[in-house]
Amino acid sequence: MTETETRSQAPQPKPWIEAIHAYVPGKSASDFEGKDGRPLIKLSANENPLGTSEAALAARADAVVPSLYPDPDSNALRAALGKLHGIDPARILCGTGSGELLSVAASAYAGPGDEVLYVRYGFSLYDIVARRCGATPIVAPDDDYGTDVAALLALVNARTKVIFVANPNNPTGSFLPKGEIARLHAALPSHVLLVIDQAYAEYVAPEDDDGALSLAASSANVLVTRTFSKAYGLAGERVGWATGSTKVIEVLNRIRGPFNLSNSAQATALAAVGDQAFVDRTRLHNREERARFAGKIEALGNDGLRAIPSEANFLLVLFEGPLTAEAAYEGLAERGYIVRWLPGQGLPQALRITIGHRRDMDAIAAALREMAEAAR
Repeated sequence: MTETETRSQAPQPKPWIEAIHAYVPGKSASDFEGKDGRPLIKLSANENPLGTSEAALAARADAVVPSLYPDPDSNALRAALGKLHGIDPARILCGTGSGELLSVAASAYAGPGDEVLYVRYGFSLYDIVARRCGATPIVAPDDDYGTDVAALLALVNARTKVIFVANPNNPTGSFLPKGEIARLHAALPSHVLLVIDQAYAEYVAPEDDDGALSLAASSANVLVTRTFSKAYGLAGERVGWATGSTKVIEVLNRIRGPFNLSNSAQATALAAVGDQAFVDRTRLHNREERARFAGKIEALGNDGLRAIPSEANFLLVLFEGPLTAEAAYEGLAERGYIVRWLPGQGLPQALRITIGHRRDMDAIAAALREMAEAAR
């Protein structure tokens, strides 16, 4: 039997699975090892530069032994989240990061012949979870790299089953205020599930809340997802949660992974919820350093650099002059900094730069100034 004949008889994936391009994370330090021996600073994955709260680290060290199965329903964590946010724990579902919850939302409500809608320059996982369930991804035009509510609504039809809106948006950092979120929801047919991905919600000032949690409490077709990977500093533990109507949560609970959060993940996240002082420090640090760094980028405007206004823990910096994003990316790597270059997301002219410690942001700004001057 020839190799071609053998392949033809092997199990074949569904055609919509063949169309998926695997998720590509930001490069890590190991991708650049050996350039000059210096330790590299990673500002490509929007991790918390303050690390993890001491209370969470202590709880992780004391977590239940690995030989025991974890609580399959994450009851203690759901109760703590409910108390913090004023939500009935029955309307909360925990997942392996928010990524699992985004995936089960698409799988539960969309399939072949249906459409899943999101905005251009939205989170790259939306395309994957749409195709994974056989649905067709539909991309709405952006508004200067942000979400355009009118453009989204113009594409809604009878085939639309799920809309993903990241707020703040990744990778642009743009933000829809409460009135725009309400306008979007009010204009949607009842058969459309609006998923508001709030992975970066803790970085938004409380007075600027977009109202998504309230919509999830009062509406049958809204799901809000959050994560512990960013402001809580638990990216390595893979913990996320979602809230919506009792019916939506009950449906998603049927298909999420059993025992999806380990003992360590549950214990660490539970302690992290109890340490809101750490979250407050994280928000303050991010707000101050983001503003300082944005000011330094603004000062390079004559050299073609522009930062999109951000409510997240990163800035999307556009390179619209002689210095290209690719050259800046390589130059920063040579100087010991890993940031995110985004040609695979249709943004070859941009770098997404996580807000880190002051010394690092100042060093990156100085390096960009030096490279921009050299490129004139």
